[in-house]
Amino acid sequence: MRLFKGGIAAFGIILGLGSSGYAQEKTDISITRQPGILYLASHVMETQKLIEKHAAEDGLEDVTVNWRTFSGGGAQTDALLSGNVDIVNTGTGNLLLLWDRTRGKVKGIITSSAQPVIMVSRDPKIKSLKDIGPSDKIAVPTVGVSTQAILLQMAAGQMYGDGDLKHFDVNTVQLGHPDAMAALANKSHEVASHFSAPPFQYLEIDAGNHIVVNSKDIIGGPLTQATFFTTTDFAETNPVIIKAVREATVEAIDMIKKNPRDALSAYKQVSGDKTDLDALVKIIEQPDMMEFRTDPQGTMKFATHLHKIGTLKTMPAAWTDYYLPESADLKGN
Repeated sequence: MRLFKGGIAAFGIILGLGSSGYAQEKTDISITRQPGILYLASHVMETQKLIEKHAAEDGLEDVTVNWRTFSGGGAQTDALLSGNVDIVNTGTGNLLLLWDRTRGKVKGIITSSAQPVIMVSRDPKIKSLKDIGPSDKIAVPTVGVSTQAILLQMAAGQMYGDGDLKHFDVNTVQLGHPDAMAALANKSHEVASHFSAPPFQYLEIDAGNHIVVNSKDIIGGPLTQATFFTTTDFAETNPVIIKAVREATVEAIDMIKKNPRDALSAYKQVSGDKTDLDALVKIIEQPDMMEFRTDPQGTMKFATHLHKIGTLKTMPAAWTDYYLPESADLKGN
């Protein structure tokens, strides 16, 4: 952590940021995220006004951050490309897709979580992915490019070979996590399986649904679930904001690890989630659920897969290709 903060400080010195440069920076910032505690760091950042705090400490006063919640990553990336938001906080697949589509004009800032995501089902016949038939529907946040959709493609490759990587694409249905959880609760709904995310996956399991597959089973380790990214134009003209986002993320993660209950209270305050706080605390105590971290995890595995299926036209040489230069001090993969 000390080295990370030192890297941030050195970045500020290299930029030679003086008061004359701040006047051109935006002070009304818009940042997006999706529902769920994968984005817990952002809830702490919002309630504690950490970006505003660090920007002020770095000399940029009166910053206002407007946080917006989108049901899926696709809508967030559309908002970024259209200029309606400045920074998004969503999954690795969307970052890679925009980096490729814009020829490097969209890049990552920092990550905030690497918890597992779990596919659950209410259908007793579906014990594993091998039991998925042509008519079975699986809810994912964004068809084709969400973390869950890509994990299904990677699993298909492992099961059926590279010639059938999109085996499960026909089964996927686009639903935000709250809507997908409601679909599972409705026994007459066509969607009987949900490649979910916390806290929804654990609430669904508690409601009687069962685990089909865990992301760790597919990718073999932790996987970045929430990463902040932006356009390189915004980063170049707003270096203090970029630095503040990095510093605020580090502080938010430290606060989560020191007092997860308070962090979850912030989540409830912001999201309006009615789940009992004690139940949320139990969720955060599940295996690997404290994987709040700033370094990209498993992202090159995603890039390799997306290039293999043709979604990425350009294969990055390293994860640093799709993160900003000032993020190179992170120990990613």
